[in-house]
Amino acid sequence: MPRPRAFDERQVLERAREQFWATGYAGTRMDDIAQATGLGKGSLYGAFGDKGKLFHRVFGDWCTAVVEVAEERLAGGPDAEAMTRLSEYVHLMAENTACDTERRGCLLAKGAAELAHRDPTVAARSAETMTALLALLRTEISAAQRHGDIDSAADPERLAALLLTVVRGIEAVGKAGLDPETLRNIADTALAVLPMPGGQKRPATGHSPAREN
Repeated sequence: MPRPRAFDERQVLERAREQFWATGYAGTRMDDIAQATGLGKGSLYGAFGDKGKLFHRVFGDWCTAVVEVAEERLAGGPDAEAMTRLSEYVHLMAENTACDTERRGCLLAKGAAELAHRDPTVAARSAETMTALLALLRTEISAAQRHGDIDSAADPERLAALLLTVVRGIEAVGKAGLDPETLRNIADTALAVLPMPGGQKRPATGHSPAREN
């Protein structure tokens, strides 16, 4: 009978994630992860496999969490509140970036930038995550169109792609050093350009202080 694991797997994965997040995939050695987790390399290999497999586990968990946050903010609810849900989600992403004073960015973006061109698992998981986010945004935009908050003649797929690009782009420019107020203004502007019926002008949405930890 195999011996039961004498460690908290979730805690080990969180510490491994922090190490990969801080130093990147190439800059992280199994010795670093062993030191960060307090486990011997033999235990790490036995429980999670090599460095690549461990990163895939951490990266996959992160991608799942990214989609879950979006689902919590966007999925379901009446059409009358769809525009509010969209606004709160876009502002949440801007606020998270504004609060990232260490400029670590998102592990999804960092992992994809470093590995997607040569790691099929990372490339596929990244694309799957973006596709899921796009679908959630598209569903909310369609709901807002049904309620009359967004012009029904507009293509929800294109508008969803625009918002997704803005959300992910805010993180990139925030990491590069743009100040928090500029990031919040980007979120405001992206929402303001969503077309209203009859060519009406969308009122300013203001900033949302909500933050998802």
